[in-house]
Amino acid sequence: MGYALLFSGQGAQHAQMLSWVQHDRHVAAVEDRLGPDWRDRLEDPVWAGNNCRAQVLITGLALASFEQLVAELGPPAVVAGYSVGELAAFCAAGVLDPDAALTLAAQRAACMDAAATPLDTGLMGIGGSRPGDLLGLCEAFDLDLAIRLGPEHGVVGGPNGALVAAAARAEVLGMRVTRLNVALASHTRWMRQASTDFRAVLAGHPLSTPRVPLLSNAMGQIRDAAQARDALAIQLSTTVQWDDCLDHIESRRVDAVLELGPGQALARMWSERFPEVPARSADEFRSFRALSDWLKSRLR
Repeated sequence: MGYALLFSGQGAQHAQMLSWVQHDRHVAAVEDRLGPDWRDRLEDPVWAGNNCRAQVLITGLALASFEQLVAELGPPAVVAGYSVGELAAFCAAGVLDPDAALTLAAQRAACMDAAATPLDTGLMGIGGSRPGDLLGLCEAFDLDLAIRLGPEHGVVGGPNGALVAAAARAEVLGMRVTRLNVALASHTRWMRQASTDFRAVLAGHPLSTPRVPLLSNAMGQIRDAAQARDALAIQLSTTVQWDDCLDHIESRRVDAVLELGPGQALARMWSERFPEVPARSADEFRSFRALSDWLKSRLR
């Protein structure tokens, strides 16, 4: 019962994202870091694709939309975040202090960028594979499975030369290949130094036990502060098990699922997997009232 919240990762940010969000302390904090003209500057793909800017923006806007949502509808039944979306999800569950979240987002991005600087790595989406094909490609070309979306879909990461060779093989086998505009191999072994460095960063921030059920990309349900700290650190260099997150949410028999963040990727993934439970993205709505009315109408 109740509703689930899914917090988006980066990649789909755009100038009109979450246009209904009111100007609050979180939006003001984003403006302090990115400038008051951040919406206009999102028209520039180079500016928008900067890792630090993107992670700060995604986190700040997610926290603003979350606080405005729960003020009217109450807390969710369960939360999960996709990649950097975990920072907002952990805040929503009461693990992290929201006032520290933007600082952590910037530090997370810096740890990742530092680990990637001496490397030539990236990410590639694969679709239309058969069970076992993704892991077979990873083994054949010494890549890692960065994001597991299901038996037929996922994202692989590693050296760009290996990704080019793997893409050619995948296309011959009839798979759909999409090179992602990401200049590092997040959620793979090439980010191990980033995990180490971010763990040290997290040591300087107090964490709490979740107040609502919280699912992590790497460790399943988070039960205490120590586990939360581990999950946030190791997530940078281990596979995002998004299919498991969705299965755990479905097992709670929620009435509806709402994605908070730019784009509609997570809502679509949910609908493909569990079409009987309605899912929408907050980014689809042009007013908070329309979003609130839709969600209220789905709750029993």
